[in-house]
Amino acid sequence: MKKTMSILTVALLVLALLAGCGGLTTQTTTTPAPAANENTPAPANNETPASEPAQPDEPAETEEPPKSADGYAPFVDVQGVTDDAIYVGNTAATTGAFATVGVPFNAGMEAAFKAYNDAGGFDGKAVKLVHYDDGFDGAQGLAYTQTLVEEDHVFAIVGNFGTNTVGANLDYLKEKGVPMVYAATGIEALYQEGATGNAKVVYPVQPIYNAEGRVLLARALADKDSGMGLGGTKVGVIATTDDAGAGLLYGVKRQAQDLNPDIVYQEVDAAATDYSAAVNVLMNAGCDVLIACMNQAPLATLMASMRDAGYDVDVVTSYVNASVATLGAFVDNGSITENRHVYSTAWMDTSTEEGMADYLDFAAVMSAWELENGFSGSEYVLNSYAMAGYVAGGMFVQALTALHDQGLALDWYSFNDVMGETVFKVPMGGTIHYHNGDRLGITSLAFNTIQINEDGSYAMATVAPIDTLENVLAAIK
Repeated sequence: MKKTMSILTVALLVLALLAGCGGLTTQTTTTPAPAANENTPAPANNETPASEPAQPDEPAETEEPPKSADGYAPFVDVQGVTDDAIYVGNTAATTGAFATVGVPFNAGMEAAFKAYNDAGGFDGKAVKLVHYDDGFDGAQGLAYTQTLVEEDHVFAIVGNFGTNTVGANLDYLKEKGVPMVYAATGIEALYQEGATGNAKVVYPVQPIYNAEGRVLLARALADKDSGMGLGGTKVGVIATTDDAGAGLLYGVKRQAQDLNPDIVYQEVDAAATDYSAAVNVLMNAGCDVLIACMNQAPLATLMASMRDAGYDVDVVTSYVNASVATLGAFVDNGSITENRHVYSTAWMDTSTEEGMADYLDFAAVMSAWELENGFSGSEYVLNSYAMAGYVAGGMFVQALTALHDQGLALDWYSFNDVMGETVFKVPMGGTIHYHNGDRLGITSLAFNTIQINEDGSYAMATVAPIDTLENVLAAIK
C-alpha cells in the first residue's frame, strides 16, 4: 500500500526522535562572555580533557549571594550580561553522526535569537550563543558546560542537547544555580514536582515520559463522544521495563492516584518477541482500552500479539510512536483494523489556524537567518530539528520579554521568578507553565491517529487538537 503524507507533517512527526537525542555550526565557538558583575572573579581557566569532565579551580573567596525565600542561592549574583549582550550557551553534536540533528537544532535557536535581536533585544542587548561541539558524549558535554559557566560566564544554558549531556549536566547546573531552558530529551531526571531552591533552575519543554504517562491515562478515560479521549471503563496498561516504559508507567500510576480508575497492569521485556501472555491477561480481565508504555519496536510486538489473539480494543501510546512508518506498517500487517485503532499524543500541531500561523512565523524567521548566513533560505524551513531549536530559543526570548515588560532586573533571581510565574506559549504547540515548582515538560498535547486516505495513502490525523491536561481530565465521566 502506498504511504505518503505532507512534507510538513513528516517534519513535525520526526520531532519524536528528539526524545533520545538532541544541536549549528560545524566549528566550535569560543567567543568569551564577560561576567556582568566585575567584582566577582572568574575561576582560573583549565584545560578541558577530551574524555573526562574538567575539575575547575575553586573561585576566589567572595561574599555569598543571598538566598531567595525558597532557598535559591546561585554561586554568584548573575553573570553573562554586558552593556550590549546577553550570553547563553549550549553544547551539542555538530559534527559526526548526530550533526544532522545538532546543526539544524542550533540554527533554529540562532534564528529565534536573530529575530529578537533585530527587534531591539533587551534594551539593546543582543542574545548571543556560545556553543561547543560535544560529539554527543556526556562527559565531554559536562566539561564544556563547566567551561560555559565558569570561563565563558554565560547567563543561561539554552537548548541543553541530548540524553547523554543533559543527564550529565543536571546536578552541576542545580549546584551552581544556573538556569537551563529547554532540554532536547525527555529523560526521567528532568521530572520534578514542587522544585525549590537551586533545583528549580531546570525548565524542560519537550514531553517527559513521566508526565506524558499522566496524559495517556487521561486520554484513555476521557469521554469519547466529546472527542477528548477513548472513554475507557477498565484500562489495561502494558509497559516495557526499559527507561521509556518505566517513565510512562510512573506517569500513569501518578495520575491514577487522583482518579482511582479500574486498571490492570502488565510489565514486559522490551526485547521480547511475543507479548501474548500479557495480552491474554488484559483481554481476560475485560480491559476495554490499552495504554502502551513503550517505544516503536515493542509496540510492533504488542500490536502483533493483539492481532493474533483477536483482541479488538483501542490503544493509546506516546508521541514517540506517532509516525506514518510505524503505524502504517500496522495497517499493512492487520494489526490496525476498524475495531482496533492506535492513538498517540503530539506536542506540535499545525492542523489549527494558530498552529499554522506559528509555523509560518518560524519559516519566515528561519529563512531570514539562512539568507544572512549563506544558506539558500529554504534549507531548514521544513526541518523538524530546526523547529525544535526555534522553540528552545523562543522560550528563552519569551522569558526575557516578560522580564522586560515587568521592569525587573536582568538577574537570576528575577529570571527564575518570571519563569515560575509566566504561562508560556510554545511555538506550534500548546502552553506550559512552571508554577509551584513543577517541572513536568509540556502536558498540553494533541491526540492523533493514523488515517487511510481514499487513494490508499496514509496520514496522521488530528482527533483532538492540543489541549491542557486539566481540560482532558475535566472530560472524564
